[in-house]
Amino acid sequence: MSEWQRILVAPTPSSWVELAVTRWRELIIDHAACEKKAASTALALMFAYPQDRALGRSLSRLAREELRHFEQVQSLMDELGVGFVRQKPGRYAAGLRALLRTAEPARKLDLLLTSALIEARSCERFALLAPCLPVPVAGFYAQLQRAEARHCLQYLDFAAREPGIEPQERARRLQELALEEAELITRPDAAFRFHSGTPI
Repeated sequence: MSEWQRILVAPTPSSWVELAVTRWRELIIDHAACEKKAASTALALMFAYPQDRALGRSLSRLAREELRHFEQVQSLMDELGVGFVRQKPGRYAAGLRALLRTAEPARKLDLLLTSALIEARSCERFALLAPCLPVPVAGFYAQLQRAEARHCLQYLDFAAREPGIEPQERARRLQELALEEAELITRPDAAFRFHSGTPI
């Protein structure tokens, strides 16, 4: 089992996958927004912790890669004739942000761990969807699955390097956040998004 699989407490509901296969055009629109958000998360961490130069270098590369993914999604939308539709954000990312502690170094640890969980969930969903979608999307999602796995490991690696935090404490906090993430991803959800829960 891969590391990204180990940190996810619950699998994506099969009903979400079934819906995503039929509504893949809507999925791609939200996916484009997710790539922008992933880049902005990396940049926000760089600005929040400028003293962590190793983190900054790594996240600078990650942010550029996420923006390239955004450009690739836009090109795919053009190729497939998928127009832009403004969508309201789903509750997933906001739900994870609400769990962040405010005092340091706990906040930095939480930001790194929640970012790893989001990347792991994205990795899982790309892997589930790639065999089921039209050829141009399927191949692209298979490539992205590998990138998301790498990003997940990057965030976990930096979380492991945080000074003053014992491995047991880090593992306990990851488990707490993973349980909350699992609840968000399986809870009945009226909205359909890349990271939405069980369809109503």
